[in-house]
Amino acid sequence: MSQGDTPGLDPEPLREYLDRERPGLVRGPLRGELIEGGRSNLTYRITDGVSRWVLRRPPLGHVLATAHDMRREHRVISALRPTPVPVPGALLLCEDETVIGAPFYVMELVEGVPYRTAAQLAPLGAERTRAVVLSLVDTLVALHAVDPEAAGLGGFGRPDGFLARQLGRWGKQLDASRSRELPGIDALHRALGRALPASPAPAVVHGDYRLDNVLVGADDTLTAVLDWEMSTLGDPLTDVGLLAMYSTDLGLADSPVSTTCGAPGHPSPGELIERYATRSGRDTSAIAWYTAFAWFKLAVILEGIHYRFTLGRTVGAGFDRIGELVPVFIDHGLSTLKEG
Repeated sequence: MSQGDTPGLDPEPLREYLDRERPGLVRGPLRGELIEGGRSNLTYRITDGVSRWVLRRPPLGHVLATAHDMRREHRVISALRPTPVPVPGALLLCEDETVIGAPFYVMELVEGVPYRTAAQLAPLGAERTRAVVLSLVDTLVALHAVDPEAAGLGGFGRPDGFLARQLGRWGKQLDASRSRELPGIDALHRALGRALPASPAPAVVHGDYRLDNVLVGADDTLTAVLDWEMSTLGDPLTDVGLLAMYSTDLGLADSPVSTTCGAPGHPSPGELIERYATRSGRDTSAIAWYTAFAWFKLAVILEGIHYRFTLGRTVGAGFDRIGELVPVFIDHGLSTLKEG
C-alpha cells in the first residue's frame, strides 16, 4: 500500500522503522486505514494480518504550536497505565519526521465502541445509556484523583495561572486561524478574561473529555480513554465544563460535531455536574464560567479545522460543514456566561 492509498501513512518505511526499533513485533507487510471520527490528530488502525495496533500522528497541515504534540500524548498514557484510568498500552514513540512525514506513536488496539451520536447510543436503551454516561463522570473523577507526582507527571504542566494562560493560548490560536469575521468571539474572549475564577488544586486534565473520546466495551464498561493531545496539569473543572458543554443540545439536526445528549436516558449537564461534585468533593459553583470557556475553546478549534479545510488540508468526511457551527458555539458561550 502506498502513501497515496492512505494519506499521512506510508506502511513501507513504517515497517522498516518498527523492524529496527521493535524486532519481531511485525510479522508481515503492514496495511493501514484511517479511523474516521477525529477532527484533529489523525488516528490509523494498522495490521500485519495477524496483530493490530493504532498509530497517532498530527494533521497534514497548518499545525498550531504545541497543539499536536505526540510526545505529550505518549507520555501521559504511559504514566496513567498503572492507575485506575483505562488507557491503551503505549508501544513506541517516533519523533523522526522522515519516517512517515511527522512524529507519531504506536499503541495497543483496545476493543470498544466510541459512541459519537445519539443515534448510535440509543439502541442501548435508557437505563444502559444513563449508566454509561455516569461512568464517564466516574472515570473523570478517577483521573482527577491521580497524584501527578506519584504518576511521574510532576512537570507535565504549569498549574499556576493556568486559566489565564489557557485563555491567552486559545486567543492566540484563534488569531492564527482567522480567515473571516466572527461576530461575538472577541467579546466572549474579553468577558471570560474579566471573570476568571479561582482554580482548585491542580490535577491531570484531559482537555477534550467526552463520550466520543472513550471506548465502551461489550459489558458497558469504559475500556480506554483516548485522544490525550490537550492533556496537561491544570484546573480539573475545565474538563467538567467541557463535558457539560458536550451534554448540551445544540438544537441542530445532523450536526457534524458529535453529541450524544439526545439519546433516551442521557443525563443532563446538571446531573453530570452534581455527580462530579459529589464524588470528587470539589466546589462546582463557578461551572458556568468553565462551560462558557468550553464553548469558546471549541469555537476556536472548529475555526482552525475550518481554516485547514479551506486550504484543502483535511482528511475524512464532514469538514465542509464545520465552519457553519462556529457562530453557534460563540452564541452558546455568550449566553452561558451571562446566565452564570
